[in-house]
Amino acid sequence: MNPIKIKAIARKEFYHLIRDFRSLYLAFAIPLLLILLFGYALSLDVDNIETVVVDQDRTSFSRDFLRKLDASSYFNIIGYLSDTDEVNKYLDHGWTTMAVIIPPDWTENIKADREAPIQLLFDGSDPNFASMSVGYMTRFVGEYNNGLLFDFLERKGMEKIKPPIEGQIRVWFNEDLESRHFIVPGIIAIIIMIVGAMLTSLVIAREYENGTMETLFSLPLGAGEFLTGKAIPYFFIGLTDVLVAVLMGQVLFDVVMKSSFWLLVLAASLYLAVALALGLLISIITKSQLVANQMAVLITYLPSLLLSDFVFPIVNMPKILQVITYVVPAKYFIDILNGLYLRSLGLEVLWPSYLILTVMLLILASLTFIKLKREGM
Repeated sequence: MNPIKIKAIARKEFYHLIRDFRSLYLAFAIPLLLILLFGYALSLDVDNIETVVVDQDRTSFSRDFLRKLDASSYFNIIGYLSDTDEVNKYLDHGWTTMAVIIPPDWTENIKADREAPIQLLFDGSDPNFASMSVGYMTRFVGEYNNGLLFDFLERKGMEKIKPPIEGQIRVWFNEDLESRHFIVPGIIAIIIMIVGAMLTSLVIAREYENGTMETLFSLPLGAGEFLTGKAIPYFFIGLTDVLVAVLMGQVLFDVVMKSSFWLLVLAASLYLAVALALGLLISIITKSQLVANQMAVLITYLPSLLLSDFVFPIVNMPKILQVITYVVPAKYFIDILNGLYLRSLGLEVLWPSYLILTVMLLILASLTFIKLKREGM
């Protein structure tokens, strides 16, 4: 391939980019917005569960129970209601997620060493949120019961009961259990697909619509030179967006990469090259900017968001979708990101994902080259 010819095509595409406001918007503004929106708005953590209370006991015991509940970082008591009819109203209108109803004889039953049930009502519209809320409340009640038991044994002059099994929990990789530590790195995969595939899907289709593709066919220009020149500006834009995302993740969200930065650059380059090859292939096949943009959204952006193990776990998907995820490049790139950001892994562990991305790049680049040659270049 002739470097001079590649440089000429790349310069032409670069000039078009800086003159096209829409392309610059897609290349820089949307990635920045995605980082801010995903980083601040998208959270899978469950805390500050809005809770209403009906305290029919109204004793120091019930007030102490509710005070400790409100002091927890997971629960936020927003109202004390007078009767259970109001609870139904709050749940029906979505004003609360959980309701706690303490019966009139609750303290009396505790002091008499009888069962002292309380009623918990949850809004199950969001099953994930509701199930985690149930888990938090179950743990809270269990700890409160242990406190009452220890107080009873102390009053009786007895030793505290030691459970036969003591679980010592240690969380690896994401010690704080905060979702932003894997959401922020995952945004990089989405950004690359937007810059790489969605933008380049318009490149050759635009030449067809403008009627300049026939002129390009008549030039002494090879298919490889043409495709490389078209891809170079978007490759550097994509790498710039990756670096900005890494920097913003560290500065704004305190998400720091634990492994080698250069392994990230290598992975991003491979994944970006796959996205560019896929976008150029879509552009050659469709020859229409509108159709190419729609196909790019369906083939690249949506699978990267939904089928990559980014937001939705692959293991919970139907079998047919689990099979489809094996041809989604973002799946392997996000696997690398998790290894680099959360697990401090190196190439000796992550090499299969690097290898698969390389194979995908070779296949897509070959298909794009063959398709353009058949078009007459």
